[in-house]
Amino acid sequence: MARVSPPDEVISRLTGRRVVRAARPGGALSDAELDDGPVVVKRGHAPGATTAEAAGLRWLAEPGAVAVARVRGSDHEWLVLDRIETARPTPEAAREFGRGLARLHAAGAPAFGSPPPDGPIDAWIGPAPMKDATGESWSTWFAEQRVLPYVRRAVDAGVLSSAEGVVFARACAAIPESAEPPARLHGDLWNGNVLWTAAGACLIDPAAHGGHRETDLAMLHLFGCPHLAEVVAAYDETAPLAAGWRDRIPLHQLFPLLVHTVLFGRSYAAQAIAAARTLV
Repeated sequence: MARVSPPDEVISRLTGRRVVRAARPGGALSDAELDDGPVVVKRGHAPGATTAEAAGLRWLAEPGAVAVARVRGSDHEWLVLDRIETARPTPEAAREFGRGLARLHAAGAPAFGSPPPDGPIDAWIGPAPMKDATGESWSTWFAEQRVLPYVRRAVDAGVLSSAEGVVFARACAAIPESAEPPARLHGDLWNGNVLWTAAGACLIDPAAHGGHRETDLAMLHLFGCPHLAEVVAAYDETAPLAAGWRDRIPLHQLFPLLVHTVLFGRSYAAQAIAAARTLV
């Protein structure tokens, strides 16, 4: 059996700093104190998952548009981040987050599906695999690289019936094309991955890739977000959204709903089917 390094040993090796308060042994996530501040150490759920996450965090931080958890060090198994002190979100912080998210998306990506420059093609959304293969047409790419692979997984697992799988195939054939350029997406922008601090929102745990900017907004709508109306209004003022974007929220929610269907079972299948039926 391969030896698992103690968290303190990992932290010192990856950061080059001295640990002054030890991390808890065991588990996937623990915190510690270095000689220059508090950190969190995270062990990946699969080889390379931390590589993808670190690359995504660095890519999202690059434009300076939204605060992002700072990577202190990483390898193929471990990730060390600055620990984030949370605070209560305010309407003004939400508006600033909306403006910053618009600027982050506008920083762009080389193509739909493109991974961060130093990130792997075989990436993850939470504990679920996500391939960052590129495509020129957003509608085709979204169908072939996001929706249909998870429909097949769900049908193979018996979570969706073959007949229900046909509903998704028809929905994919009806996805409207978009003139939007590839945006720099967080990719897993549910409320738990937006931490609120005294200085505003800070992003963690991305599944970063090039995609449609409405996808991040649809994820916020799917699982909720404090002061969401303020976030969206400020976003729209900064980078106006295309007409009908609210009607397309179910389309952009297809991928996360299917991921949850595969990971957590039939309870999410009805929501995914309902979203697909808005297209057909």
